[in-house]
Amino acid sequence: MNRSVYITDDAASDLQALFLYIESNDSTTSANYVLDEISKAFESLNKNPERGRIPTELQYLGISDFREIFFKPYRIIYRIINNDVYVMVIIDGRRDLQTLLQNRLLKPV
Repeated sequence: MNRSVYITDDAASDLQALFLYIESNDSTTSANYVLDEISKAFESLNKNPERGRIPTELQYLGISDFREIFFKPYRIIYRIINNDVYVMVIIDGRRDLQTLLQNRLLKPV
């Protein structure tokens, strides 16, 4: 079953910030490459979103509603709701993510 994949506003902001960082510290070509590869990764979730693993930081808290896939070193964190996939966070995996994930993914709706 193919599922619809949506990118949240927060994740879109993550992509924009990542692109600008790579562009200013490397090149536009490198920034475009990373953006394209990350986009391919989360678009591939339409066929098998269950393949991702539960982020360790959330599993430690007993939360299993979110999954992640990688385009190393970047982590793409998403949630499956009904038949749709929502990309929530796109972040450099070398960062300490505990606080970021708690603040962004666990905030009251």
